[in-house]
Amino acid sequence: MKSAEALMIERGYSAFSYADISEAVGIRKPSIHHHFPTKAALAAAVLKAHREKTIEGTAQLDRQIEAPRKRLHAYVQYWEGCIRKHTVPFCVAALMGAELPSLPEEVQVEVRLHFRALSEWLERTLKAGVKAGDIRLHDSAATEAQTLMAVVHGAMLSARATGDCEVFKLVTGAALKRLDKARN
Repeated sequence: MKSAEALMIERGYSAFSYADISEAVGIRKPSIHHHFPTKAALAAAVLKAHREKTIEGTAQLDRQIEAPRKRLHAYVQYWEGCIRKHTVPFCVAALMGAELPSLPEEVQVEVRLHFRALSEWLERTLKAGVKAGDIRLHDSAATEAQTLMAVVHGAMLSARATGDCEVFKLVTGAALKRLDKARN
């Protein structure tokens, strides 16, 4: 699954095959088919695991960082580190979201579930920040959550296109600054 995720991020859904995974992992294609009968099943499993990791990661931020504004900063800094170190240069769900119309239904479902889970966490965090007095919303929490999610994903795309992580940092920094009550 790790190899499939890397290939999905590098090439997109349509441009990777079981042969690519077989070569990367050093196993035969039938072994992959045994666990994942179809490419769609494999991609859906990758996206489900990514969503579960995101849910656990955001829950960990909730437990470890009291200030909601700081949790948002930590979320963005996580992605900045991934992009800068080339560990996970792009959110696989965001990338698959760009391909949504051409994806099999079971893959589309997982993409939508990821976006819903992330937007719910962002919305809860923004509302908590308003309540704590350190976040200022310019629109509803739901709209601001969608906006921030789009900015983070768009900044990933810009960083990828330019080959410059600083683009990600600048764009997301501006978005976070906009929400900072102390600066508004």
